Amino acid sequence: MSIDIDTSYGQINVSSEVITMIAGCAAVDCHGIVGMASQRQLKDGLSELLGRDNLGRGIVVREEEGSLTIDMYIIVSYGTKISDVARLVQTKVNEQLKQMLGIKAYAVNIFVQGVRMIEDV
Repeated sequence: MSIDIDTSYGQINVSSEVITMIAGCAAVDCHGIVGMASQRQLKDGLSELLGRDNLGRGIVVREEEGSLTIDMYIIVSYGTKISDVARLVQTKVNEQLKQMLGIKAYAVNIFVQGVRMIEDV
């Protein structure tokens, strides 16, 4: 799947992988995010924490009737207010999409897959 953007000079075709990377990088830069989670939980119910190389496995990009919908599976840090973190991710993802591509997502759905303690190193 790809998104087509019409400009006065022609058409720009942006792949869903690019949108996934923009959304993933915006999310992991938010305070309170430990990382992205795999959309498929393991047998014992634990969520797999994905590294920066695998952000795409924690994000689903869909185009429905001309609208962009993004589903994000995240892991938040213990002690943060989950609703505030989710709202921050939604805002940051839309800001980055607007800044980098000039588009806005119709919906950024957040699925919190787990809570983790962050240990100081």
